Parts: sequence; C-alpha cells; structure tokens
Amino acid sequence: MTIPLETHLKIGALIFPGMDQCDFTGPFEALARTPNSTFFTIWKDKEPVRDLAGMLLLADTTLDKAPQLDVLLVPGGYGQQALMHDEVVLSFIRQQAANAKYVFSVCTGALLCGGAGLLKGKRATTHWTAMETLPFFGAIPSDERVVIDGKFVSAGGVTSGIDGSLVLVSLLRGETVAQELQLYMAYDPEPPFQAGSPKSAPASILRTVTERAANITAQRLETARAYHASQTLARA
Repeated sequence: MTIPLETHLKIGALIFPGMDQCDFTGPFEALARTPNSTFFTIWKDKEPVRDLAGMLLLADTTLDKAPQLDVLLVPGGYGQQALMHDEVVLSFIRQQAANAKYVFSVCTGALLCGGAGLLKGKRATTHWTAMETLPFFGAIPSDERVVIDGKFVSAGGVTSGIDGSLVLVSLLRGETVAQELQLYMAYDPEPPFQAGSPKSAPASILRTVTERAANITAQRLETARAYHASQTLARA
C-alpha cells in the first residue's frame, strides 16, 4: 500500500569515507525527487567525505541530529568494512530501522545492515563478491537484482541501486510516479557489453575481477564469520 501524497516523507542516506558514491548518487536521482519529501545526507560530522575513487561529498546533517527517517539508504563500498565494528554507526542504523518504513541497502551496504542485526531471517542481496557473507548475518541470500522482504529492500552491486530506488518510489508513491521518474532520468539501459553479471561475463573477465577483489572479499568474509561466532557465543 502506497503512502498518501499529503504525508511528508523524510528520506536519508548514510555517507562515509571509502564508500562507492554511485551506491548513493544513483538512488539519489530518484529518491530526492520523490513527491512531498525531504532528502537528508548524513554522517558523523559535516567535514568532506571522500569516496573510494576520490569524489568529495558533504553531509547536511549528523548522525545525532538526523530526524527519524521514513526511508534510510545504506550504501556500500570498500569503506563499509571499516564500519563493521563502529557501534556509533551500527546503532544509528539499528535505531532508524526500528521506526522507518523502509531500510534500503545498496551493494555491500547490506553487510552494514547485517552488522546492525537487521538481516536475521531476511532475504537479501548484495554485491556478487560478498554474497557468501550473507548467511553469517542470518540472511537468506538471493541473486536477484532487487529484493524486498518486509521493510528491508536490498539491491545488488552499485548500479542496481537505481533499480532499487525506482522500486522503492513505487512502494512509497505508486508505480505511475516511479515510471515518471524513470522517464525523466532516461533510465533505459542498453549495456555495451554482456559482462555486468557473473552469469554473463566471459570467464577470463570474471576471473580477473574476482582476483582484483580477493583482498577485500577475504576481509569481509572474516568479519562476517566473527560476527556469526559472537552471536553464537551470546546465545550459548
């Protein structure tokens, strides 16, 4: 059921050092244009945040000053790994999720949601290099591009955040509004190569990209296993 247009929506995105800006800026295109809404960009302070490729982003509000959001966007990127034990960030995600209408993760932002305890028993997706970590957070992995499980919406790697944001707008304001935004954005993908998924990429390309991501993949897997072990110990 969509939300009445007269109900003002507060939509916010977490930003952080080492994030992948496209996980944020892709969904921003649609979410910031959601009718009768305000969009907040949120971090610990208002100092410039540099994404993993060097782009500078600014928060307009801080974690402790952010209002209760209707939608929380949690992006990913290599910098996600550094926040997996940051209780300030994890608590913010957890507290916002308690009363948000939707929590929307993109790419490895799902792992931050997992670290905050939000994925237990939930179907979820993430970047294909990190899919193996999801069960350690209690999630049920899915290789769908966008997954909806209750209030938790997850999108796979990077550009799938655009798909997820349009799906989310349709949940908030209806399919007509989402389609209008899609047309405005001219979102009509015609990829130049069929290499956007492990299922379609040539074997040599898949091998090269997998090897390139091996270090961060191993770190993420180690963190996920440690999380699972700590949860098991806590239940004992």
